[in-house]
Amino acid sequence: METGIRNHWQNFIDDEWTEAVDGRQIAITDPANGQTICFVPRSGKADIDLAVAAARRCFAERRLLDMTPAARGELMFAIADELEKLADEIAKVEVHDNGKTLAAGYGEVKLTQRYLRYYGGMSDKLEGRQIPLGDGIVDYTLHMPYGVSAQIVPWNGPLPVGARSIACALITGNTVVLKSPEDSPLSLFLLGEACQKAGVPKGAVNIVCGYGNEAGAALVSHPDIDHIVFTGSVETGKSVLRAAAERVIPCVMELGGKSAGIVYADADLDRTAKNVARGIFHHSGQICSAASRLLVHSSIVDELVDMVRREAAARSVGPGIENHQMGPVISEKQLVRIEALCQAGIAEGAQVAMGGRRLERAGYFMPPTIFTGVQPGMRIAQEEFFGPVLVVIPFETPDEAIRIANDTDYGLAAGVFTRDLKLALWSADRLVAGQVYINDWWVGGVETPFGGAKRSGYGREKGQEALLGYVQTKNVGIRL
Repeated sequence: METGIRNHWQNFIDDEWTEAVDGRQIAITDPANGQTICFVPRSGKADIDLAVAAARRCFAERRLLDMTPAARGELMFAIADELEKLADEIAKVEVHDNGKTLAAGYGEVKLTQRYLRYYGGMSDKLEGRQIPLGDGIVDYTLHMPYGVSAQIVPWNGPLPVGARSIACALITGNTVVLKSPEDSPLSLFLLGEACQKAGVPKGAVNIVCGYGNEAGAALVSHPDIDHIVFTGSVETGKSVLRAAAERVIPCVMELGGKSAGIVYADADLDRTAKNVARGIFHHSGQICSAASRLLVHSSIVDELVDMVRREAAARSVGPGIENHQMGPVISEKQLVRIEALCQAGIAEGAQVAMGGRRLERAGYFMPPTIFTGVQPGMRIAQEEFFGPVLVVIPFETPDEAIRIANDTDYGLAAGVFTRDLKLALWSADRLVAGQVYINDWWVGGVETPFGGAKRSGYGREKGQEALLGYVQTKNVGIRL
């Protein structure tokens, strides 16, 4: 199949492009048709060893640390400028190896540039403080990088997620070994190309592709890494944390969610329906903070479900290159998992208001799906689909809504829809979630901290707060 995408890609290690040491490869498929579009390295322990050694040399030789903070920030601006030149290729890559729409592919470039420029501007503003200890003593703090940061990036948004953690690491003086997702690695290789053209110091950024149980496991258990940033499933996150515990390595963990949107009886239903549809069906629901549970006051549940169903039905589903509004899910494996969980919901007694089965066509397409008659304890109300599936749960009182919303292992995001500001703030205060959206799903941006509570992880990405996950405080006390 002709896609215009390069047929062969290589790892980026120590400022050079290289094959896997043992020559193995992974075939990358287009989720819109299941066909192979290119090949990437299948990295293993030997490749990880090379990448970590390169990052360690760069850190030990202070290639970043001896730059001024402002100069490190200028590097981020230069990377963002280089991405502009690659925007057309990145957008095409996001369509064919990730399943995004073409518009969303260009949007990923803009978002990535925003992260790079935001943190580039922050590089000379991460300040220490002076602590008064009396006559004859000067005491101050400064921020010290950890060293080599191991980063594992998810397949649903590899470019912006990878770039924001790389940017935080570089401006604080850390070096990076990043494992790209084997399902969707190509945009991160292009980020490596932008880093190289922008003049990022040799060894500061290393990008390798491989399977999680090979390259990922080798990376997080490597004896010469100092820091881990991981985004992915709870189960994989547990294995990462076990490896980190062996060497007492700090981690930033983002582990997904089962986010609830609470709709009170006085909500603007037209606005709510549009927001909920966007919150669960954008990128086919493959977003960790997707609006996957809808908790609706019983007096309006039928009306709102009908409105959301109309919003969903208006979305065209098909290959992103054809400008459809909703593309495929990432793989056959993911599609099978989504369908199986839908069948579990039916077996538990939930009703399918629309969708529920894959589309009978080439590729991995799941239509917008809505379940009603859902009880809070059902599997479909507790487990993450990571697909375009909305479960609707009625409630009677605000206390009941909060209880249901908080009654999962997750705590990534939550939403509240109401015209009553007092009720909205009361709810936000009681929801156990890293972020609460009121009257608009995904309120916030690059500037706002993002992360989870409970089993959704810990640490924060985005915003100024994210930088604190990449540094340690060093105190210096001087007797004059």
